[in-house]
Amino acid sequence: MASRLLHRLRHALAGEGEGDREGHGGGSSEAEEFPESSELEDDTDGLSTRLSGTLSFTSNEEEEEEEENEEDAASQELGLPKNPGAMENGDQSPAPAEHLGSNLLTRQLHDFWRRSRSSLAPQRLLFEVTSASVVSERSSKYVLYTVYLIRSRQFDKAPAAIARRYSDFERLNRRLRHRFGCDMAGVSFPRKRLRKNFTAETIAKRSRAFEQFLSHLHSITEIRRSSDFLEFFFLHDLQAAQRLTCSGMYREALATWSNAYQLQDKLGVCNSGRFLLTLAGLVVCHQELDELSEAHRYCEQALRLLEAQDSHSLLEPFLQAHVHLSWKVGKDKRQSEARLQGLQGTGVALQQQPTLKEFLIKEALD
Repeated sequence: MASRLLHRLRHALAGEGEGDREGHGGGSSEAEEFPESSELEDDTDGLSTRLSGTLSFTSNEEEEEEEENEEDAASQELGLPKNPGAMENGDQSPAPAEHLGSNLLTRQLHDFWRRSRSSLAPQRLLFEVTSASVVSERSSKYVLYTVYLIRSRQFDKAPAAIARRYSDFERLNRRLRHRFGCDMAGVSFPRKRLRKNFTAETIAKRSRAFEQFLSHLHSITEIRRSSDFLEFFFLHDLQAAQRLTCSGMYREALATWSNAYQLQDKLGVCNSGRFLLTLAGLVVCHQELDELSEAHRYCEQALRLLEAQDSHSLLEPFLQAHVHLSWKVGKDKRQSEARLQGLQGTGVALQQQPTLKEFLIKEALD
């Protein structure tokens, strides 16, 4: 029985391969036209080249019912019956001894399925390349890829986006391989091409490859928490927002600060120094645009994060801004005033502390 089951598996896989060849028609001619196409496919364990659209990993925290449904789907895909112990004629009686080999093989396949799923980190974030545009400048021409970060399994009303070119992805790949050589050994990355970089086929395949690349990186805990990976997403926005704020272009700066806020929120780094700087930018821009309630809201969020950090350089500027904004919008400011007095009692020279706007201008972002 086990040999018959193996024969069915080989037959199903062979039939699938023939269907793929028939569906593509001129596969050999396409391989000649795009000889590097295979390098854009990610053949790493846990990353399926057969998936279409954005790559995502399933969470280990799923309910048992969903896990059983996925196992049934896996069995059907492999050509296995949902109940391997049942007779093919529908008889639900216990399986005779000749079916024990079949049951053993099926359990092994299911165990392998579970291990494959449990080896992947819970993936709550999707990376989707929604558009790609060819940019021509005076001395260069390149493709700019727009990547959206979207929370999975829920309606994400505030997705965040970045725009990066191939050289940006390549720089990230190089830095991570230098720092995390072992972890990066199984991560695929599309190599450079000497020609046809701007064809629709190449751009589409690279878009897919970049989605897989970012999803695979995010599934590795050490890489997901590294500064190189995180700042690839939001450092560019922080630098641009700082320049716009210093130039007095507060409406444009506000949009960039807001996108940086969403990026850090989705990446799970809402307690870092970069995030506090982002909150400072949001407070300053909203205040300059006379949107005082919004400025007050972000100021309170920052003070919650600084609740146990009496020595942080941004604490006093946020407290000063909160007292002023609370008075403007008619909110209680006594707690912030008491904390300011407490800082003064510790010997902190409040008059020498910069305002939030002055701090934003002086802060070096590199």
